[in-house]
Amino acid sequence: MSHLTSKQPSISARALEIEAFRVMDILAQAWALEAQGRDIVHMEIGEPDFPTPEPIIAAGIEALKAGHTYYTPALGLPQLREAIAAFYAARYGVTISPNRVVVTPGSSGALLLTLAVLLNPGDEVLLTDPGYPCNRHFARFVEGRAVALPVTAATQFQPTAEMIAAHWSARTRAAMVATPANPTGTLLTLDQLRPIHQAVAARGGALVVDEIYHGLTYGCDAQTALALGDDVFVINSFSKYFGMTGWRLGWLIAPEAYVDALDRLAQNIFLAASTPAQHAALAAFHPDTLAILEERRAAFQARRDYLLPALRALGFDIPLTPEGAFYLYAGCDRFGLDAGQLTRALLNQAGVAITPGADFGGFQSSSHVRFAYTTTQDRLEQGVARIDAFLKTLA
Repeated sequence: MSHLTSKQPSISARALEIEAFRVMDILAQAWALEAQGRDIVHMEIGEPDFPTPEPIIAAGIEALKAGHTYYTPALGLPQLREAIAAFYAARYGVTISPNRVVVTPGSSGALLLTLAVLLNPGDEVLLTDPGYPCNRHFARFVEGRAVALPVTAATQFQPTAEMIAAHWSARTRAAMVATPANPTGTLLTLDQLRPIHQAVAARGGALVVDEIYHGLTYGCDAQTALALGDDVFVINSFSKYFGMTGWRLGWLIAPEAYVDALDRLAQNIFLAASTPAQHAALAAFHPDTLAILEERRAAFQARRDYLLPALRALGFDIPLTPEGAFYLYAGCDRFGLDAGQLTRALLNQAGVAITPGADFGGFQSSSHVRFAYTTTQDRLEQGVARIDAFLKTLA
């Protein structure tokens, strides 16, 4: 006779408090509607619609044929770490040691490692609101606490050194910024980053800079925060600009003093990033690949240049022209529905999937939605026409 009971262990507070990624729920709902025969214009997911460039695919196939399916060192394939360091020298004129490069399973792995190496239980990290939702969830995962910095168009939806100083406490260990930012697409120049870096460093903290959307900028080139000094943590990814979302590969440039601890954390958390993906990524920096990516950047800019005035003409409030990423963060309170209601109605009634502001924080989130221009121009035009028709029913 079994002594086991039917009672199950309770779910951890950590798991209960980490919220769902709403955009993935919306995507699942959109797929369900498509399975029923509905046509849905996807403007919700932050994933480039372009396939991985052929040179990267070919390199991945060759790696598999060559038997490159075994573990790499936890910090990454040495050749890839060297290639990433060389990329910073070529693109930004910044010299970094390959020893500071940590290759991770997506930028999510880099974000998790960074917060794990910086935060003790109860320690705080300053984050923008709105901002990428997983950042605050990763802080909770390592038993830290995310402190929101409410940002508006008045500061380009970016924090200032004064905000850092006002929100810093005895428990604050780090501040995180994103440039270009999700969901707003705004950038920080080096001149804007420098006083933020100084404010954090003066308080003995670490500055973490999310540069995941570098490469996807329009009318300007983003500047890497690594130019500020070797004490900055910089996170990047092969997902967005390089079009390798499903390959799950990113990287972290860390101050030298943290690399050993990051190595030990990586060994225990995920051992190493995908070996075939790392070999494939060696082709990401080749000139023929970069030429393809630059063509795609021009296509994203053309989409932005169409969608931004089109949404403004429909009545959405978009006060700034985003200079990067592939998002428009739009005020929607003039339509008489909150963001959640509008998002649900557009999906179910108009066949257009977008993301509510609640995915990105709590500050003014009920009056904002995010549009992703990660689909073709024709589909964007169809989406705008459908939104226009729906909004006319509210008048």
